[in-house]
Order: sequence, then C-alpha cells, then structure tokens
Amino acid sequence: MNLDLSGKRAVVCGSTQGIGKASAVELALLGATVTLLARNEESLKSTLKELPTPRAQQHNYLVADFGNPDQLKAVIEKFVSNNTVHILINNTGGPPAGLAIDASPEDFIKAFNSHLICNQLLVKAVVPGMKKSAFGRIINIISTSVKIPLKGLGVSNTIRGAVANWAKTISVELAPFGITVNNVLPGSTMTGRLDSLIKSKATKSGRSYEEEKKLMIEEVPAGRIGEAHEVAAAVAFLATPAAAYINGINVPVDGGRTGSL
Repeated sequence: MNLDLSGKRAVVCGSTQGIGKASAVELALLGATVTLLARNEESLKSTLKELPTPRAQQHNYLVADFGNPDQLKAVIEKFVSNNTVHILINNTGGPPAGLAIDASPEDFIKAFNSHLICNQLLVKAVVPGMKKSAFGRIINIISTSVKIPLKGLGVSNTIRGAVANWAKTISVELAPFGITVNNVLPGSTMTGRLDSLIKSKATKSGRSYEEEKKLMIEEVPAGRIGEAHEVAAAVAFLATPAAAYINGINVPVDGGRTGSL
C-alpha cells in the first residue's frame, strides 16, 4: 500500500488545534511538506515547531482569517503563484450552537462565507497546480450532521449540508484530472469545539459538565469520545496515493454513532 507523501505539499486549514493540527501532524509523518493556515500567527509558530520532519521537510505557515474571504483569497493566490499544492484540507470551526428558527439571516450568511465560500476560494486557487501534477486531494472536515442533523446545531446543520453537496459536485468535475474530493465527518471528538458544546448544553440543561459528557458517550456504540488523531488518520489516508480511487464520499469517524449508512 502506497502511503508515501514525499514530495507532496499539503495546506491544512484550522491547523493550530484539534483535528486540523492532528491532520497536519499525520500528513507530515507520511512525508508531506505542510503549510499551516490559521488566523493566529503565534499559535501557527508554536504548531510549526511540533510538526515532524521524517523527510527533512521545510514546513511553513500562512496567516488568514476565514471570517475575511477577501484576505484569504489574496493570501492563497500569492502562495500558489510560487508553490504547487497537492493536498488541501478544508477545516474551520463550526457556527455557534442554537436552534435554526432562532438564527438571523446574518448568522447563516456568516457561516456560509466562512465554510463554503472560503472552501471554494481555496479550491479555485490550488486546482490549477493539481491538474498540472495530475495529483490532487481535497478533503473537507465537516460533521456527521450531513447525514443526520444534530439537535441544537441549526445553522451548522444547514451549512455543513451545503458543503457536502458542493464537495460531491466538484468531485465529479475534477475526477478526470487525477483529483479526488472527499469529506471526513467527525462524530464526538474531544476538541475545544466539543468542550464548548458540552459546556453550553450543561448551562442550558442545568446538568453538570460531566453529566452532559456522560449522556453524549451513551449515544456512541464504541462507548467513548474520539480523539483528534483518530479522525486525522482517516484524513491522512484519503490524501495518499493508495486512496486514488476513493472519490466523492462521506466518511463518518464517529464510533458508530450515526444511525444511517
């Protein structure tokens, strides 16, 4: 099985914490040169020092905020003018929790911009280089809500579904060029995002943090909450040459929680 990513460059978004950071580490371990992309430069510098270099890679970083699509566009277009990106990991923090009926139009627009529009800008920038290389991997870290909407995440459910359908569409368009597009759907994974969701649920329900966490675990057949590196393993595999014929799919990494195929 060819899992070697030597000579490949990966841009990993939201890569200073959680699943994004874990994905950057796994890709680096397989030999990819990693470009971190996030909004906090100090966190980027810190994360950069932690990336493995088994092939003596020279990793680097880009500073951009997904809340500012114009800034992101300028940053990535400048970068690809001098670098070929073979692997793009689209990943950004989810919208705040809450009911869809309570959300304002602005809540939906903000989430749409930071998820789908920013993903589109990144893809348009990196695809020409992927086509020239006849190798490309676009992997979107989304949510199991694209299969079954999650309670209390109205805006997130809506936007994540849009991203999944966008990804399926471009997977068909780009397949003839040796480019695959796939979605990884994390279930309950111990990240800062999940921690904040548990705290929010505890506040609203009047239960303790540990009680809310226990209720969450009870929904998972595996009997535990996942770790970021477990999701990252799926991300890294889909980026490899071995996954060349896997295209346009959703891959739940959720301990069996999602109640659909």
